[in-house]
Amino acid sequence: MRKISQALVLAGVVTLPALFTVPSASAADAAAASPHTFTGNATLASEYIYRGIAQTRGKPAIQGGFDYAHASGFYAGVWGSSISWIGDAVPGASANVEVDVYGGYKGSISDDLGYDVGVLTYNYPGSGKTLNGTILDQDTTELYGALSWKWLTLKYSHSTTALFGWAKTGTTLDKTTGSSYLEANAAYDLGNGWGINGHVGHQKVKGNTDASYSDYKLGATKDMGFGVFSLAYSTTNAKDNCSGAAAATANDVYCYVNNNSTDAYSAGKGRVLLTFGKTF
Repeated sequence: MRKISQALVLAGVVTLPALFTVPSASAADAAAASPHTFTGNATLASEYIYRGIAQTRGKPAIQGGFDYAHASGFYAGVWGSSISWIGDAVPGASANVEVDVYGGYKGSISDDLGYDVGVLTYNYPGSGKTLNGTILDQDTTELYGALSWKWLTLKYSHSTTALFGWAKTGTTLDKTTGSSYLEANAAYDLGNGWGINGHVGHQKVKGNTDASYSDYKLGATKDMGFGVFSLAYSTTNAKDNCSGAAAATANDVYCYVNNNSTDAYSAGKGRVLLTFGKTF
């Protein structure tokens, strides 16, 4: 569930030389003037947290992807991460990888004001996605739009499918299409490779208020030249009270229990996140 703004934190471009040849001055100039940009990224994270909710049950995650950008403002990319949340939330499910595919267009309204619109799909191959005999499709598609002003960004995402397999309250059949996520992000450059960032968001799951919540994050980054370290604290007000082996009530939807009901895990609790990322 990658946030597109993550690319801004780890931004960087490396020009790839032609194989086995030394380009002439004219070829180098042409390459420098190319409207096409290709980048890759790789991240090691102490945990995968998305919109404040744990995706790997407190365990490390390996992440990475590739991006294409055109000088006109069009961009597209793919990104993946190890996960465990589907198996944590739905006993017997087998999906352990998330693959996101996205594309959009970004541009500037003025020197300080920019915009970004696009579509993002979250895909979970290999999942045995059933609950009480009902198929739950966690694959999700969202449309998004964002406005940025200097170091501030406001973004709205709207699902055109059921949101991550959620059903409306009291049923396993009615889809939560039309769910939304509104977020505000700030990323400020302190100089000398240091930066600070903050985030607040609200996830509304249409027809399921127990699954709706707000999340908050505050962090710092350090660009070491060979990569970027990030340290942040994330928390939510999600219904995730885990009390005892059998967890809490049915309303505590973000309290995940394993198959034997012996180990309950609060997916929305406050936690510290450490990551190291590099672009190439």
